[in-house]
Amino acid sequence: MNTITNFWNHFQQNNFVFLLINEIPTDELKKHLDKLIGILHQYNKDLDLIIKNKTKGGELIITANGNPYLFKEVELLVYYAPVVERWKITAFLQPETNLTKYENGTDKPLEYYGITLRISEMYFIPLENPKKTTDLGIKVLLKNYIIHKDDPRLREAVYVHIEHLIGEKAFANDIAFIEIEQLEGDNENQIELYNLKSYIDIEMNN
Repeated sequence: MNTITNFWNHFQQNNFVFLLINEIPTDELKKHLDKLIGILHQYNKDLDLIIKNKTKGGELIITANGNPYLFKEVELLVYYAPVVERWKITAFLQPETNLTKYENGTDKPLEYYGITLRISEMYFIPLENPKKTTDLGIKVLLKNYIIHKDDPRLREAVYVHIEHLIGEKAFANDIAFIEIEQLEGDNENQIELYNLKSYIDIEMNN
């Protein structure tokens, strides 16, 4: 319990720094973030955190980076979270609920170790595992797959995008396997990636 208490004590004492993310010099902010992540890693070295700034406060997201073996650790940590004024404390990346920017193609490209992808330009085709028909797999189609196909980080980049889109738990629990390929013209089976969550929901209810 000590490591949990230490983490929340430190966050409570320094939360105002993270509310001012946009006003603090980068190197100063990095020091504070590194310290907070360091204390989090004393609790579990594989957990991570994301801080989002909202107009009236902030959101602290504790993430297991999609690793279902760590879900209990995340839940336990967030269970003991104190009430911190102007903060929302969340377990796991949550599904994106506002899809308008993807539908309109106005979403910003997300960069991951030099790999730039836009969700509005990504598609998927559902795949089945003949040996286990309850498993849902997807083939993700990328516009610039050819450019990045030899990059060892490409798979990670795609996973991170999907996790942010459908939420960490759905990513870990509902998708059994993922293939990645080049997007070629129009394929009647391809579905916009931003519709993946609703596709999963329909499949799960069938």
